Amino acid sequence: MIPSKDLALAALAPAIWGSSYIVTTTFLPGESPYLVALLRALPAGLLLLLFVRQLPPLALLPKIFVLGALNFSVFWALLFLSAYRLPGGVAATLGAVQPLFVLGLSGALLGTRIHGKGVAAALFGIVGVGLLVLGPEATLDPLGVVAGLGGALSMATGVVLTRKWQPGVPALTFTAWQLTAGGLLLIPVAIIALPAWPTLTAGNLLGLAYMSLIGGALTYILWFRGIGRIAPAQISLLGVFSPLTAVTLGALFAGESFTALQAAGALVALFSVWLGQQKSPHPAQASAAHTAAPAPNIAAR
Repeated sequence: MIPSKDLALAALAPAIWGSSYIVTTTFLPGESPYLVALLRALPAGLLLLLFVRQLPPLALLPKIFVLGALNFSVFWALLFLSAYRLPGGVAATLGAVQPLFVLGLSGALLGTRIHGKGVAAALFGIVGVGLLVLGPEATLDPLGVVAGLGGALSMATGVVLTRKWQPGVPALTFTAWQLTAGGLLLIPVAIIALPAWPTLTAGNLLGLAYMSLIGGALTYILWFRGIGRIAPAQISLLGVFSPLTAVTLGALFAGESFTALQAAGALVALFSVWLGQQKSPHPAQASAAHTAAPAPNIAAR
């Protein structure tokens, strides 16, 4: 059984990611999402590098940049694209497919067994998030759907490879390396997407500080620590806490509605997390699986 402390700390990361929506709409309205992604990743990564005072070995650099791309650059770029072309609820529901991708990739890359309980938990998570965030205005744009699924696949691959390529350094150091690599890769994206550098107000800087230090550095330290201690298929289910937090904060502080259907979706999403953490009926297989080793908007992560 997973220690409750490890589970709670890992779940805190997507819960904080869910707060990014209200921070973005309050402090960063109209700013380029690619600029926000860059300023969210690179300053945090460089600050952590100064703190840990340890650079990755040259032989490890290719893997660090692959992880930085999967977990940050590619993931955020596709997430923003899907959010621009789809209603937030559709984008979040597509992102909830990530645990299914993680199950398949864990089997292929880590040799873990795929159990029916894990598949059921992932499906319950998709249904729960769908009930929580989908509205009658939901529409499908082909490019947006591809981007949403691509973003989920990118993050799922990042989760599995982060587990596979653990370099034997503290989570703080591993996070510093990946954030910096992801931030560096976002520089050309931001330059191409940004026609001119905006003038940032004090409120903008406050929002960016939160997104970078809390929504970036702190959450990914917790997330990568969790990946090192919890099987990828189980930790990926914790992503439902992102839309749960976003919807809750929207209802409390932005005057958004919270219906009985959304409440049912929240319960189903939480049930998916509980189901995914239960022991396999085949202890030997469950042990092998452990050894081998989601958002309604553009700011979900």
